[in-house]
Amino acid sequence: MIFNKDTAEKTAELLLQINAIKLNPENSFTWASGWKSPIYCDNRLILSFPSIRNYVRDEFAKNIEKQFGKPDVIAGVATGAIGIGMLVAESMGLPFVYVRPEPKKHGRQNQVEGFLQKGQNVVVVEDLISTGNSSLLAVEALRAAGANIKGMAAIFTYGFDVAEENFKKAKLDLYTLSNYQNLLNLAVAKSYITEKEEKTLREWSVTPSTWGQVETK
Repeated sequence: MIFNKDTAEKTAELLLQINAIKLNPENSFTWASGWKSPIYCDNRLILSFPSIRNYVRDEFAKNIEKQFGKPDVIAGVATGAIGIGMLVAESMGLPFVYVRPEPKKHGRQNQVEGFLQKGQNVVVVEDLISTGNSSLLAVEALRAAGANIKGMAAIFTYGFDVAEENFKKAKLDLYTLSNYQNLLNLAVAKSYITEKEEKTLREWSVTPSTWGQVETK
């Protein structure tokens, strides 16, 4: 669910302007999962553009407090959301922790890095939601450390049904600055893509795990 429509449209336009989101229906990308995709999203680029990262920071800070109340701690999911998560925590005057994909293999073997007390209210900041699996593993680690997770806030989501199901199972509310639907609407309105390309992009979102695969007999 998006925080609000105006923010969703503005965020989508900014991400397109800096090529944090690339739309290429003719020559698909291959994700780490092996999925073929006409879209690639790299929100780490936001950190290189001061005015845009400040906009994302301020929208997160304002809407997190409005939607979840002011938490005790902001947590970022490594590695993509460490930078923006820390900026949000700084803006809100809150402590910050981040969550590794898995515990370190040496030292204290931490998965949650930073000072976190049991029972503290935490909002998790993420950069991108696809299936939601990696994001929810971070939530599990925080819950195992005793945190009370108020919700998750992400920059962008593809809006896959599987992600919605995963968050429902985890009993966790997800809000985003923008999403795939608003991105496509904006891309058409601003002539970033043609009607034919829009059709391809919408078809992909229905069956993303099998889109673009060559059938073999």
